[in-house]
Amino acid sequence: MPDVIFKQLGLIDYKEAWDFQEELFQKTIDEKIKIRNGELDIITQNHLLFCQHPHVFTLGKSGSIDHLLLNEEQLHSNNANFYKINRGGDITYHGPGQLVAYPIFDLDHFFSDIHKYLRYLEQAVIDTLAEYGIVGERVDGLTGVWIEGNSSKARKICALGVKSSRWVTMHGIGFNINSDLSYFSHIIPCGIEDKAVTSMQRELGFELDINEVSEVLKEKLAIQFDYQYV
Repeated sequence: MPDVIFKQLGLIDYKEAWDFQEELFQKTIDEKIKIRNGELDIITQNHLLFCQHPHVFTLGKSGSIDHLLLNEEQLHSNNANFYKINRGGDITYHGPGQLVAYPIFDLDHFFSDIHKYLRYLEQAVIDTLAEYGIVGERVDGLTGVWIEGNSSKARKICALGVKSSRWVTMHGIGFNINSDLSYFSHIIPCGIEDKAVTSMQRELGFELDINEVSEVLKEKLAIQFDYQYV
C-alpha cells in the first residue's frame, strides 16, 4: 500500500501554493530519474496538499483568455488575481470557501493511466457528496463532478485540472463547499457556456464546516486510491 504525506496549508496565496507544488513535483521527478539510473534506492514520496485561496482566476494551457470577462482594473476592484498556469483545462476560479486539493502523486505507485486518475479523483468527490445526501455525477466528455449533470439543470460543483510528467501529477481539485458563486459570473467556467455552477452550501441551503468536509474527502481519496497517510 503506498504512503502519502498530507499537509493542510490553510488559506494561502495561489502563487505560493503553486511554487510549493512545483518544488515537490520537481523533487519527485528528480528522484525518479536517479532511482532509474541506480543513483538512489529509496522510493519516491507522494504528497496531498489541501488549502483555500484568496480570490483568483487561473487559465490552463488549453484555455482561452476570452473566457475571462474582467479587465485588469475590474480584477483589482474584485480583489482578485489572475494567472496563466501549466495545468490542462480552461479557466476556473478559486476562492475562500472552496476546498482545493493538490495531489503530487507518483502514479507508478498506483497505475499509469491519467484518465483513470481523473476518474478516481471524481469518484472521491462523488463519494464525499454522498455522505451529505448530494448525488454527484459525471457528464460524458466533460471533466469534473456535476449535479443533475445529464439534464437541463446541470450544474458543476467540482472542477479538475491536472499536469503530469513522468507519471508524477500536480494541480488537482477545486471543490465548491461555501464558495461565493458570484465570482463565476466573471468567467466562462472551463469554457462551458450552457451550464451553471453550484456549491454544497447552495444545494443544502446552509453553510458547511469546510474542515469537516475536508476530512471526509481526505478519507475518500485514501479509500479510492488505496493508500495510507504517514
